[in-house]
Formats: sequence, C-alpha cells, structure tokens
Amino acid sequence: MLRITGGSARGRRLASPRSGQIRPTCDRVREALFNIIGQRIADSRVLDLFAGTGAIGIEALSRGASSVLFVDRSPEAGRLIEANLRACIIRPHAAFLTLDLAAAPHLHPLRADVAASGRFDTVIMDPPYQKNMAQRVLAMVEEADILAEDGLIVVEEHRSVELPEQVASLALIDRRRYGETGLWFFAPQPATCRP
Repeated sequence: MLRITGGSARGRRLASPRSGQIRPTCDRVREALFNIIGQRIADSRVLDLFAGTGAIGIEALSRGASSVLFVDRSPEAGRLIEANLRACIIRPHAAFLTLDLAAAPHLHPLRADVAASGRFDTVIMDPPYQKNMAQRVLAMVEEADILAEDGLIVVEEHRSVELPEQVASLALIDRRRYGETGLWFFAPQPATCRP
C-alpha cells in the first residue's frame, strides 16, 4: 500500500495501478529522497517525468512545492494521478501532460509551460528500470532549457545501472542506493565551468 510519507498529506493512501505497466516508487525510497532534497522543495516548481501514480509529485506538493507538472505516456497514469491528487491535496497547482518519453525526440512540448510559469527547480524522473532511457532523457531536459540555473535533477533507476558523471552541462553531484533502487543527483555546471 502506497502512502504519502511527509507534509500536509502525510499518511494519506495513494491508489495503486491495476496493471503491471506502472512501477511506483516505494515509500521508503520516496521518504529517503525527500529527506535529502526536502529543503529545496518548499515553493518550488517540480517536473515529475514518468509520473506513474504521481506519488513523487504528490509528495512534493504535500511538502510545500508550489506546482507540479506530471508527465507520463499512459492514460492509466493520468487517471491515477487525478484520483490521488483529489484524495491527498486540497486545491493542487498541478497539471498532467501525456507524452511518450521513450519515443519523444525532444521535450519541446514542455516549453509552453515554462514560458507561462518559469523553469523547473526540481526535475524527478523514474524511467522503466534498465531500459537505457535515463541518460537520453537527461540530455533532453538539458537541451530543452527547462531547468532553473540552480536546479536539480534526480534520476531513479536500478542500482546496477551506470550513469555518466557528465551529461552535456549536467554534472553528477551525488548517488545513493536503497536496496535494488539507485538515486542519481545531477545539477547544471556553473557557466564558467562548462566546455
């Protein structure tokens, strides 16, 4: 059973997927993640890529994020996120975008949201494990210029995956492991350090 681990909706249950197409981030990993990045979440704009149940983005809203854009290819994910938002967050500032990140050549559809509301402070992505998608989507985020200058990108993947220390102008600044799950933290290099 999935629950929100902190903030205003702490303890609230999240609806789980009926199919095996969506793999939610377990409570323990989500709680560890927000213990690490918690200070930066308040009043921030969050982008939840491969959103699934919406657990990550809803956790961010519960902990004070100003808004979340959920992105997933699955209509089932859209329905789960809508139900979970209703159950957990009063008047959420949230939107859902249907986009198949495995097939998308770029993230230009996100630029309209950025133009209206500003760049994202935190991007959290949880691609299907061991499908070689994380590095490509990291590069797409960097190329789309949707991350704030002092922004942070968190990648959740299987612990055995090797991600590079540099993806375009994004540098790996930390890595953690929790059971079979790994978390990688990337941040933009200062302009003076970029090649």
